[in-house]
Amino acid sequence: MYKPRLPPSRRLGHGPTGPHVPACPAAGRRKAAVGCGARHAGTGSTRHHPHSSARSHMEPHLISSAVYMPKDTPTSRRHGTTLGGLMAIEQSPPGRLQLPLEAPRHGQHHAVLAVGRGVGRAGRYHRRGGAVPASPPLEEWCRPPAQRAERGAMAARRVGAGCWQRALGLSLSRRCRLPRGPDSYRSSSSSPALGKTVDNSQVTQEEIVLPRRKTWDKLAVLQTLASTVKRDPTAAHYMFQDDPFLMPRNAANSRLYSLSKESGRNAAKYIIKNFPQYFDKTFAEPNIPCLMPETLTPQTEGVSEEALRERIHLRMVKESVDMFDQLLQAGTPVSLETTNSLLDLVCFYGDGEPTPEKEQEEKGDLEESGVNASEQKAPKRQFQRGSQSSGPRWRENNHAERIFKIMPEKNAHSYCTMIRGMVKHGAYSKAYDMYIDLLNERHKADVHTFNALIRAVPYLKERFVERWELTKDLLTHMAQQKVQPTLLTFNSVLKSLRRCGGVGRTMSLFVLKEMEALDIEPSLASYEHLLSVHYKGVDAPSSDIISEVLNEVENRSFTAQDPDDANFFTTAMQVCCDLKDIKLAYQLNKALEKGDNWKFLDVDRSNGYWSKFFSLLCMMEQIEVVLKWYKETSSSLFYPSPKNILDLLQALDAANQLEMIPSVWEDVKQLGFSRRQDLLEEFLSLMSRDQHPSEIQQAFAKCAEEIKAVHEPAGPGQVPLEWTGSALGHVVVLFSRAGRTQDAWNMMEHFQKINRIPTDRVMDEFLNCAKQTNCPDEAIRMVKLAASLGLPLSQKLKSRTEEEFELSETQKKALESIKWDGDSSDSDSDSSDSDRE
Repeated sequence: MYKPRLPPSRRLGHGPTGPHVPACPAAGRRKAAVGCGARHAGTGSTRHHPHSSARSHMEPHLISSAVYMPKDTPTSRRHGTTLGGLMAIEQSPPGRLQLPLEAPRHGQHHAVLAVGRGVGRAGRYHRRGGAVPASPPLEEWCRPPAQRAERGAMAARRVGAGCWQRALGLSLSRRCRLPRGPDSYRSSSSSPALGKTVDNSQVTQEEIVLPRRKTWDKLAVLQTLASTVKRDPTAAHYMFQDDPFLMPRNAANSRLYSLSKESGRNAAKYIIKNFPQYFDKTFAEPNIPCLMPETLTPQTEGVSEEALRERIHLRMVKESVDMFDQLLQAGTPVSLETTNSLLDLVCFYGDGEPTPEKEQEEKGDLEESGVNASEQKAPKRQFQRGSQSSGPRWRENNHAERIFKIMPEKNAHSYCTMIRGMVKHGAYSKAYDMYIDLLNERHKADVHTFNALIRAVPYLKERFVERWELTKDLLTHMAQQKVQPTLLTFNSVLKSLRRCGGVGRTMSLFVLKEMEALDIEPSLASYEHLLSVHYKGVDAPSSDIISEVLNEVENRSFTAQDPDDANFFTTAMQVCCDLKDIKLAYQLNKALEKGDNWKFLDVDRSNGYWSKFFSLLCMMEQIEVVLKWYKETSSSLFYPSPKNILDLLQALDAANQLEMIPSVWEDVKQLGFSRRQDLLEEFLSLMSRDQHPSEIQQAFAKCAEEIKAVHEPAGPGQVPLEWTGSALGHVVVLFSRAGRTQDAWNMMEHFQKINRIPTDRVMDEFLNCAKQTNCPDEAIRMVKLAASLGLPLSQKLKSRTEEEFELSETQKKALESIKWDGDSSDSDSDSSDSDRE
């Protein structure tokens, strides 16, 4: 425990000029009369402090002239009535004790020593919990006076230390105690200071208000921990982190590995579904039902309506239809509710068994556009490839139609189910005819049926104006039948307006105003349809619409309300790329990072979004910013496409940062694009275009060597790439500038093999390399090659070789012996002319 220490001048038993012995009564049941002065020892001066005269008359000293000292017991110690308690709580200020400042008189010397020795023992026994002796032992009186005085001073200092600790503990307990009532304080009759503290009526009573219990989400702890970390730009998607071997390096591997993982799950579900008898035991502790395989085996046997309902609940289409037919053959009537449930199941799956539905993005092949689109007729199409479902199409006289026809009683639910099933599976005309039958039967459609019919409008009418008129008619019917439109209703209208050309651009804003009037807040799908209406197929689009949309979306966190919500960010980024507006792209990216908006991007959409954003960065931003985004997003948020690599190379070229090409080439090899002919041509063209320092040229030559290896057969079953004349010329130039004469000559020989002709620049670079490395033999061979190809540059190359190289006699003869194709052809023509003569 930490014990506070006073300065030497303030310590117990010390005064300003020397040690003092405090005058204290002996412990036990005795009375002592001790007079304590207020003068300094050894001096005749009086110690000055404020109001000294008043204190001397009104307040007693540390111990009064007659104090009854009770026996030292735990109770008296708790009340502060022992000597240590009195010394701690008397009129001393907090954190400091008042001591007598005048030495005792001669007649009191032995009494003071006795008191000091007794108090010392009292302090020691007080700490140990023992009893205080009544009087000092006899041997203490037999000691010499000087030794007794020294022992008395030591005892007084020990008592002072104990009193200091008690005073500090009492003051802390006062500050830390909460008020609990008038009887909660214990006071001492000998402590006026403590009595003042307790009797003060102004003590504030603090009321403790316990907070109400807060129910936390089950994922609150995990979400809090997740908020403390940031995304690792070097890590792949979390789904691939279980097995380091399956870490994808490019988009193709990412798709392959994710599909393989999902295929394994489907295989496990198939085994459990078809062989449930082998999985009847549960070994998981604790058992989590939602993570366990579903029980798909019917428990009800026999032919009954209860068994039919159970099979409908288990989504067993074929078994449900068979049991329904068995019930009809047995003459057992089936209730309307059960028949409608069966109709729901059959219309949803379209006569097929339940399979994992594959989500398809809607393409723009059915979206028409034009300047005078309101008067333009849309080309006739076979709308059998609808966008509502990727499952089987609606068959003629299928189970749904057969069950609907034999139903003895039909209600509005029956008609609505048939309409929605026909729209889902592409039978749009039949769905509209079924809606007419519903009206003839005086039934009312629900809001989901109207939504499906509105989505089917583009497939029912050809002209854009007719499509909008039919949409208005359906909305009018909703008002007449008192059906309240929802967000999905207006989203269906906007989705239909995407295929209405100029009419859609005009009416889409009115639809948004109608949503505002009905206090329906648009979702991301609403904004996505609006952007598609105003920016797809428009020659000179304006940025006003998307600016207003981004201002609405920027500071909000959305939740999924429509299946088309996930398409907003990719569509908006495509609009930013078309407008070439980097500020809008940054604003859109800020909206993506707000809250949980990033969840709208799956793996494929994330690749598309970041690919478009990176292309726009390469086009509009500085190269430092481009490289920063490339480092933070590549391979963690998306895998760059070949187009992204081409855009990056063009950005490096525009910023004159071609020394970064070798690092980009390493990424290209990792991404699996090293066999892309367009990328290889771009790399070689940029590296060989200008002369660079020696270190950069050596790095370029290394890249050229790796590109050369790609064009050569590496193993069985791998088809090498075919050389082009430009690629060969670039590789020769890169090898020549790096001083690799032999490698350059090996590439020069490929020109004859592929029947290509090198350019003058390629031959000049090779000749310069031969000159720098002092290789006249390669220069002569190059002259021979040029002569064999019949190039006009052959004579110039021969002259340069004779002037710039020190040739031996043998080399000179070899150079002179080169035959030119032009000379031989001239001699042949001369000989033929002489023969004629």
